[in-house]
Amino acid sequence: MSTHHHFNYVEFPATDLAAMKKFYGNAFGWTFQDWGDTYVAIQGAGVDGGFDAEAGARKPSNQGALVILYSDDLVASEKAVIDAGGKISVPAFDFPGGRRFHFTDPSGNELGVWAAPKE
Repeated sequence: MSTHHHFNYVEFPATDLAAMKKFYGNAFGWTFQDWGDTYVAIQGAGVDGGFDAEAGARKPSNQGALVILYSDDLVASEKAVIDAGGKISVPAFDFPGGRRFHFTDPSGNELGVWAAPKE
C-alpha cells in the first residue's frame, strides 16, 4: 500500500519540552527520543511526530488544525488528561458517530479525544 499523500508526521510547538514529555507520557503512555536541546520525537502515538521548542518556531495555539486522538474509554482518557495536568477546554459532548472532548497541553496546544458510541 502506498503512503503517497498520507499523513506522515505531526509536529507540536512546545514551550517546555520536559513538561510536554511528562504530560503526554503520563496521559497517553507515549515515549520520546530527544534530538538536541530543542526537539523531541514522539513514539507510540500511531503517527510519528515531535515537539519543537526552537526559538522563533511556530507558537502553540488553539486556532489551527485540531489533532484528534482515538480512545477505547473516553472517561478514562479524560481522567488521565486531567491527572497529568491537562486542562479540559471543551467538555465531553456527543456528535454524530461518537463522543469527544478537547484539552490543552502544558504548552497551550489544543487537541481532542474521541470515542465511538458504546454498543
